[in-house]
Amino acid sequence: MNGLSGMEKFSHLEDKIYLTIEFAKKMREEKEKFEREMKSLRHEVSNLLSEKSRLEERVEELLSERDAIQLKVEAMLDAMTMIDSDVAEAVGR
Repeated sequence: MNGLSGMEKFSHLEDKIYLTIEFAKKMREEKEKFEREMKSLRHEVSNLLSEKSRLEERVEELLSERDAIQLKVEAMLDAMTMIDSDVAEAVGR
């Protein structure tokens, strides 16, 4: 750069400044893009967590229902066993 005139040095500096400005614009645009993506992902995570919670509650409901049905079936089987023994007793007389 020693052999460059004052105007050439100024022009070179001007080019560097414009390149720096363009780089800063690009970085700002990328930052804004990433912030939008992050906001979108946070919203999606929130929705997924809500859905997970809803599904966990539904699973608990289904498990409770299953347990209730199991108890009813066992009670019916016990009743049938009692009927069978009563019938066998009656037939055996």
